[in-house]
Amino acid sequence: MKFAKTLIALALAGAAVSAHAHKPWLLPSSTYVEAKEPWITVDAAVSEGLFDIDHLPVKLDGITVTGPDGATVPLENASTGKMRSTFDVKMAKPGTYKVALVSQSVFASWKVNGETKRWRGNEAEMAKEVPANAEELKVSRTDSRLETFASANKTDDAVFKPTGVGLELVPVTHPNDMRAGEKATWRFLLDGKPAANQAFSMIPGGVRYRGTLGEIRQNTDAKGEITFTIPAAGMYLVTSSWPAMPPAQPGQPPQMPPRRVTYAATVEVLPQ
Repeated sequence: MKFAKTLIALALAGAAVSAHAHKPWLLPSSTYVEAKEPWITVDAAVSEGLFDIDHLPVKLDGITVTGPDGATVPLENASTGKMRSTFDVKMAKPGTYKVALVSQSVFASWKVNGETKRWRGNEAEMAKEVPANAEELKVSRTDSRLETFASANKTDDAVFKPTGVGLELVPVTHPNDMRAGEKATWRFLLDGKPAANQAFSMIPGGVRYRGTLGEIRQNTDAKGEITFTIPAAGMYLVTSSWPAMPPAQPGQPPQMPPRRVTYAATVEVLPQ
């Protein structure tokens, strides 16, 4: 399914660009479980309607689950269907778990006898597929991070230790401790440093039923932090990307920067 992989890469690259583009998402059945043997089920898909199952599944081979002790947790009962993938996570230890799909894609364009050629893939394939001395060669790299979080019987912050690569969320307010009507503070890092003046978007699910997007948009401060109030309970998709895309020119393909970084995460806001 090369086309499907390409579309998912495009969706990851554009997750924070257009409110109407196809978006990839990870949707947990719950983000906080109090039980003797806590489990969650996670759906993974690319869709036009937020959290609607209407297009393509996300392939599961790149998804990792990290437990509160830093160990990798296996995907249980994993399955990929026509329009979504799904898997279970056994949360055997108390604390917060991170489900993540981290990827890098490379897009290249060049000319051969006046004809424009284009290619998209990963860094390892590029040397074989793209001539190093190609005419008018342009290369753009995208680092993408797609996440969600769930806690078993308590929350902790171990899984939020930054890697120093790409856009990362290091929350001041734990994403599993958010309630409607209360203020929350998050910190975004870009390659390990505060992402100052970074645009931030938060869209609640259920768009198809209310007819309006309901998007929250703000920018981080000099410390890479943002404080916001959530008006209602529900599942939300958080997106951010760097750098800002230039305005589209009629009849011209999008002008991709040499490097693009995107972040997206599903979080749940609980009732008061």
